[in-house]
Amino acid sequence: MFSLLWTGCQDKVTESYTAGVPVYMSYQDLRESVKTTDPVTLEKPGKIYFKDNFIYINEYFKGVHIIDNSNPSSPHEIKFIEIPGNVDIAIKDNLLYADSYVDLVAIDISDLASIKEKSRIKNVFPYTTPANPVKYTEEWPDQTKGVVIRWDVKTITKDVKPQPYPYPGPIYYDTYQYNEALTSDFAGAKPSSSASQGGTTSVGVAGSMARFAILQNALYVLTSYQIKIIDITDANLPVTKDPTISYSGIETIFLNEGYMYLGTQTGMTIYETSDPFKPTFVSTYSHVTSCDPVVVEGKYAYVTLRAGVSCRNTFTNQLDVINIEDKTHPTALKSYGFKEPHGLGIDNHILFICDGSDGLKVFDATDVMHITQNQISNFKDIQATDVIPVNGLLFMIGDDGFYQYDYTNLQNIKLLSHIEVKK
Repeated sequence: MFSLLWTGCQDKVTESYTAGVPVYMSYQDLRESVKTTDPVTLEKPGKIYFKDNFIYINEYFKGVHIIDNSNPSSPHEIKFIEIPGNVDIAIKDNLLYADSYVDLVAIDISDLASIKEKSRIKNVFPYTTPANPVKYTEEWPDQTKGVVIRWDVKTITKDVKPQPYPYPGPIYYDTYQYNEALTSDFAGAKPSSSASQGGTTSVGVAGSMARFAILQNALYVLTSYQIKIIDITDANLPVTKDPTISYSGIETIFLNEGYMYLGTQTGMTIYETSDPFKPTFVSTYSHVTSCDPVVVEGKYAYVTLRAGVSCRNTFTNQLDVINIEDKTHPTALKSYGFKEPHGLGIDNHILFICDGSDGLKVFDATDVMHITQNQISNFKDIQATDVIPVNGLLFMIGDDGFYQYDYTNLQNIKLLSHIEVKK
């Protein structure tokens, strides 16, 4: 009798909560959306790329800033390419390859006054969404409606029937499981890495957080569980090669002297690349679960491990030095503690580490067993994310903008320029 009375008194319950509601762009509109505009301000900078005195900065999920860097002390923003859903790029010759949500697009940048889409491969990447600003979503995205370009935050009030505990409530949206583009934050390289392997200087240089890399006519693009290889021999007709390489938790890629180094959430994996279209597995160096880009110079690999929600680890913030002289048996040499290390780069034993809110740190890594004892500089009061060192110039990206440093004199590293983020 009590149960009946309770149900009779509670036949309606009102529930209110804040949720994200997906806003869609149709696939047709997506595939007609690449266009060039006048320069726009940096708001949410992502990854960086360098080629032929031009800097390319990703505006997260929106497109690419093109900056004329002929005078590093006064970089000149010249164009912005709108590419919805863009996170990564790579450039060979005059073609810029970029992800656009589920598609891969090739963009002709030979004439900066007339940039245009050259070709497109549909459905290369898993369905991806921008970050949901709140914890809950009112509904799972409906992939048949198109791609999600944003989430509108709304207060939802509903009359619901009482349910036994636990009450289902709104849908919890797990960005780690669903948002592939968010599983890593943003492959540091000297010009001698990816460029030299192809026997040409027609390929640019990426930062250490890159998920795209080019070797000769092979474009490698990473998802969180695959390396997809695109044959770009014919610029008008890029072709996805089979088979793809499956590997869980892949985050970054770095090419160096005939080998591919993958930073994954559980370690560093090495592939031999004498045949660019058929990389051969060599070995894996394992570590605790953590975010980790990798760079290589000589017989050493340098890997930063960072704690973070997206990596399902909240304890590890360190630099690992690994001896890779015998690539079949990588050997850990030493670990160094850091605050929140992100991207890194190395040039002639000079190691640059982006330590998050602790800024940019520069070390002489000639003695790999005493790196932190040989710190050269620490540029504080900046949020450092990733770097590219090139012939005495250091390009650095962070939450508060793009920085350039002259490190030709290590005793007097100079800030040359800064393009600020404006929100």
